[in-house]
Amino acid sequence: MTATAAPRLSLGPIPYYWPKEQVEHFYAMVADSPADIVYLGETICAKRSQVRFEDWLTIAARLRAAGKEVVLSTLALLEAESELKRLRAICRQDDYLVEANDLGAVQLLRGRPFAVGHSVNVYNHRTLALLAADGCKRWVLPVELTREALAAMQQQRPAGVETEVFAYGRLPLAYSARCFTARARNLPKDDCRDACIDHPDGMVVETQDANPFLALNGIQTQSARTMNLLPALDDLRALDVDILRISPQSQYTGEVLALFHKVRAGELAPAAANEALATLMPTGPCDGYWHGAAGMAALAAA
Repeated sequence: MTATAAPRLSLGPIPYYWPKEQVEHFYAMVADSPADIVYLGETICAKRSQVRFEDWLTIAARLRAAGKEVVLSTLALLEAESELKRLRAICRQDDYLVEANDLGAVQLLRGRPFAVGHSVNVYNHRTLALLAADGCKRWVLPVELTREALAAMQQQRPAGVETEVFAYGRLPLAYSARCFTARARNLPKDDCRDACIDHPDGMVVETQDANPFLALNGIQTQSARTMNLLPALDDLRALDVDILRISPQSQYTGEVLALFHKVRAGELAPAAANEALATLMPTGPCDGYWHGAAGMAALAAA
């Protein structure tokens, strides 16, 4: 394997609620990591307020000074005027590219360059063409789509639009107006008492036979297992994927980034990297959606 046409590495926004000190320490590590692109901001719940908009901008400036491309991400589900006010502030600034995670953000960004996240659900080339006409310069493949679906879309991708694929992390599956983490504590959503902050990687839900099934992360439902597409790197290169996204976890994110970087640079065999990655995942790997199977299947590992 050579470094020819190696995709860039991106680090997605932190999906969990971490204390401000942990967030700042995390991005100090990221500044020295092989990540090329860093997405910043709260995408799950506006009640997670330890890191405010001004704090994100300060972190963004530090990462840019370290040579990273910085993108500001928006909420995937807005429910209040205060959240819309924050969205407008993010979309109004012009220092950083914005990742729109709902169509409201797309409307506010129309006519300017922007990215769209996986929650916008770009399922076909016609949708991508409409977004490109509005100014979309980058899109993220919805996590439930297959290799074949991506191949078909890449054949008709609009010129100048980059393709990013969610390559590592717990899969974002669904969003709800109800907070599942608060519900698990018999708390109302409006008085959740920051329940999420006690679960830095979400709350794992098991089946009756004790198999990890889902992870509850406030209003978001995730897979319990960690998506890992590193074994598909050659396929991703052949499909002309521009960027591989790694989703943060509370531990070992730096090590995950380093392993992906070594494989894309030809410095480490994929088999050795996958063996190492398996020890860094909270509950083991999955890659079923990529292969057109059940999402929780681990076909490459098998």
